[in-house]
Amino acid sequence: MISTLSISNYALIRELNIAPHQGLNMITGETGAGKSIMLGAVGLLLGNRADVKSLLDQETKCIVEAEFDIRALGLEEWFEEHDLDYEEHTIIRREISPKGKSRAFINDLPVTLDVLKAVGLRLIDIHSQNESIQLSKKEVKLQVIDDYAQCKPLLKRYESWFAQYNQTKTKLEDVLSRSAHAKEDSDYKQFLLDELVKAELQASEQTELEAELSLLENAEEIKLQLSQIANEYDQQEFSINDRLKNTVSTLRKLSSYSSGLEQLSERLDSAATEIIDVITELSTVQEGVEHNPERIVQVQQRLDLIFQLQTKHHVNSVEGLLEIQAKLEEQASQVLNLDEEIAQLKTKVEEQKRAMHLAAEELSEARCEHIDVFCGELTEMLKELGMPDGYVEIAYKRVEPWRMGIDEVEFLFTANKGISPEPLGKVASGGEFSRLMFCVKYVLASKTAMPTVIFDEIDTGVSGEIAIKLAQMMKKMAKSHQLIAISHLPQVAAKGDQHYFVYKDNQSDKTQSAIKVLDEVARLEEIAKMIGGDNPSDTARSSARELIAQN
Repeated sequence: MISTLSISNYALIRELNIAPHQGLNMITGETGAGKSIMLGAVGLLLGNRADVKSLLDQETKCIVEAEFDIRALGLEEWFEEHDLDYEEHTIIRREISPKGKSRAFINDLPVTLDVLKAVGLRLIDIHSQNESIQLSKKEVKLQVIDDYAQCKPLLKRYESWFAQYNQTKTKLEDVLSRSAHAKEDSDYKQFLLDELVKAELQASEQTELEAELSLLENAEEIKLQLSQIANEYDQQEFSINDRLKNTVSTLRKLSSYSSGLEQLSERLDSAATEIIDVITELSTVQEGVEHNPERIVQVQQRLDLIFQLQTKHHVNSVEGLLEIQAKLEEQASQVLNLDEEIAQLKTKVEEQKRAMHLAAEELSEARCEHIDVFCGELTEMLKELGMPDGYVEIAYKRVEPWRMGIDEVEFLFTANKGISPEPLGKVASGGEFSRLMFCVKYVLASKTAMPTVIFDEIDTGVSGEIAIKLAQMMKKMAKSHQLIAISHLPQVAAKGDQHYFVYKDNQSDKTQSAIKVLDEVARLEEIAKMIGGDNPSDTARSSARELIAQN
């Protein structure tokens, strides 16, 4: 419901502020006074295209703003999905700068025009003979049926399963694609992995093998040189070891005579002990060094294998080969894991598909149960609104699951006896279509919360009893829904809970449109003018008084 509406600097409107009644609001006025201009401004809140030429003052920005009471519309989830703050009294604003830049806001948060359009359609429904047929959209056709059949809980359940099914199905397709790609070269990668595993590589072995090979290849020279060293230090008659021991013994005897000699004695004793130990270990090494051609071949072959693997994998260390081996093992494991994941996802997809179809069947059954009753109500209402041969039929067909179920419907209509009904767009004139859509909204008004409905001269082409019936139906709708009706018929205008009059203000240099709420006296005079012209007679005033009294 619109709580307040303000329009500034739009077309002929300098400044306009209204607070519509929660029931039936009537707007009348002379031709060209600005009634359609108001609808153009409201259209900006619905995301319609903005044109800088529509600015009254080309130096000032245009602002259209409305506050809505949205408590009854159940839009909390929609606001959450669009990351917007939900407010029970939501403010929507559209601005057009003199340079043509357009901006939109919901509760002072900037939004795109697509978001503005999406929420606008949930808050305002402009109904006119020129209304683009929303029923041409398959979503809207089913939405009408769902509103009538009270199927929203079933639809919500189906939508949940439909979303889960498609999400899982998309994930399965992605995993299948990754698995196929991974398996394209899995055989070759497995061969590389098997080759590395078979090699049984050790992190530090290359350095150790290279050192061992160097020792083995120079074994004879090493053994000869170490043997000579051992002979000089330990095996000759006057070996170096014996001389060191004698020197140590002599200094030890002299150390008591001088602290300096004592220190030197200790140092030499320590050095001699270390030298003798080294010579002893060299003898052990010399004894262990052997010229082993067979071992040389083994070490060389091992190193050749390592070098070959390094060349193949473009690395220069065993550590690099081990990293590649670990990566190949991980990839091989992933291929196996993908197979397991695929099996799990396939099971999940089938489970969700069954649940989705079950929900779709229940939804479809609920819809089909109400289609004939709905068509019957519409047909009877068309007769009341001056279309005695009008007939509505809804063609149903089953389709592949989509976001609104497994159904599609087509509204068929004929206004003439003996003529088979056809799709609305082919057979309904502007007036016929307008009255049919009015019937649809009238029937739905008792079934669901609706946005504010703006009727743009819906009474064009009707008169007499039909106009009275139309006004009575609007009045009944307005008991639970806010309506704003632009009318040119006194029978209709008299039914309003609140009456606005649009007029041209020529007091300033430039003609402007203005609007005012009519009190009882002014309202009586306006309806009398609608009956009898600018200078209404007492009879016209009496008729106006009677029409208002019937309200």
